[in-house]
Amino acid sequence: MPKVASMIVKFIKEKGCKTVFGVPGKPVVPLILAMEESGVSFVLARHEGGAGFMATGYALQTGGLGVAIGTSGPGGTNMITAAAQAQAFHAPVLFITGHPPLSQSGMALGQDSSMFGTDLVALFKPVTKFSAKVESKGMLKRYLQHAEEQALTGAKGPVHLSVPLDILIEEVDEFTLSRLPVQDHIRSGNIQLAIKALNRAKRPLMLVGKGAHFSGAYKEVEQVAEKWSLPVVTTPGGKGTFVTDHPLSLGSLGLGGTEGAAAYVKDKPIDLLLVVGSKLSDMSTVGLTAGGMPSQVLHFDYQGLFVGKSLPADTLFVQGDAKINLQQLLLEAKEFPQRQQVDLREYRDRNRAPVDGCDRLSTAQTMGALREVLPADTVVYGDDGSHTFYAIKHFRTLVPGTFYFDDVFGAMGHAIGLSIGAKMAQPQRPIACFTGDGCLYMHGTEIATAVDQKTNVLFVVFNNGMLDMVDKGMKHNLGRTAGTRYEQEINAALFAESLGAKGFRCNTAAEVKEAVQKGNRFEGPVVVEVMVSKEETPPTLGRG
Repeated sequence: MPKVASMIVKFIKEKGCKTVFGVPGKPVVPLILAMEESGVSFVLARHEGGAGFMATGYALQTGGLGVAIGTSGPGGTNMITAAAQAQAFHAPVLFITGHPPLSQSGMALGQDSSMFGTDLVALFKPVTKFSAKVESKGMLKRYLQHAEEQALTGAKGPVHLSVPLDILIEEVDEFTLSRLPVQDHIRSGNIQLAIKALNRAKRPLMLVGKGAHFSGAYKEVEQVAEKWSLPVVTTPGGKGTFVTDHPLSLGSLGLGGTEGAAAYVKDKPIDLLLVVGSKLSDMSTVGLTAGGMPSQVLHFDYQGLFVGKSLPADTLFVQGDAKINLQQLLLEAKEFPQRQQVDLREYRDRNRAPVDGCDRLSTAQTMGALREVLPADTVVYGDDGSHTFYAIKHFRTLVPGTFYFDDVFGAMGHAIGLSIGAKMAQPQRPIACFTGDGCLYMHGTEIATAVDQKTNVLFVVFNNGMLDMVDKGMKHNLGRTAGTRYEQEINAALFAESLGAKGFRCNTAAEVKEAVQKGNRFEGPVVVEVMVSKEETPPTLGRG
């Protein structure tokens, strides 16, 4: 008879997950050994949080299940931030944590994960869709089924199982989970009302958020924009859902938004704002009301938690999967308004990177240099910080679905792990990570994980010796800064070399392009450190 650990690994394998990320400890050793026996790769991360980020990147890149494992106590608590980040991305990640033997519950135990110690089941609940402890082998099948359903159906998201050591090594009858039920993609009953609102609008605008990434609604967003002649802007998290060079694109709106998008909103009032897959957080609504509140909001989203709460405008909610409902919108529309084709060139011409006149290389100019040498289909994972907001404003996305950034939770350093997991999921796809020196301090040691796995990720580190977004925000709003600048700047290139990666330090745009091109010749990760200006004004000051 197989043991519980073997059945968990069988489940993971059947879900198509070939690689699991984690850091071992005594309570989870049976799982690690079971993976080795069944051919599931276990990737040893440098930190459990990094493992969770890698599993998130793996899930985002495949659309299927990602798995992260940590031991009891601090191994589990180290993964909670990663679970919250996975939740923000709606990434289906199974977090498995160890637990001391259930038979010893109530005793004083080291790294206890029960209610007598660090209650991991309770701690994971706010950041997952399902969190439970497998307290007997008889519960395993049902709990795996619950975890799978919650992770992979509806609005996807992370789940958590805590499995005690003595349960893991128990023998259990072999079982097979029934296949997930075919999802009933419910179509909203407000489609006809949405069509009427679109047809009567005089100056509409489409705002696309990262929900369009999750539903894969790229083609539908483009078709709706073209059929109704809608200018399109993206939220920071929606970057990459609509290509920059499309004639209807105004770039990004919100924090880090473009001058053209801001000017279009400010010039004349928007009578209809079509929102696709956005919570309309404060990161996304910066500058939206510069020309006055939209008369009406037409909101396509899976969840209605924040619909109608961010903007005090008349709101029509079209609930459900954005891709399905946009398809239905196109299907039911019998005719389209003969609205004059919008000429956005005067606005698009404002979206130019400033001329580099700083003491060090401009981050804005660096984005242009990177675009010249990166393949068009490179998937970029943007880390949390002003460097990615420069990318949101100045880095052109040429293929839909090639830029990921979280503008809601935003854990520093998360993109380092995400990019490694994504590359391991799709080794042939070019993957890049835009990160900063502050993020590198937090999770940069995961580059060593990429070295061990010979994972060809390009890490671009924007180094200005400070927590730039906070530093400039304090200076702009308070007139002074404190606690934001490093006394000793990191040498990211040497740091990368110390971990076994290839490192380049660049001071000019030409050096950046040369480093990226040279890096393509190496097997394994490459770190391109860009020494960027300390005093460049970031595109993040509008939030206050």
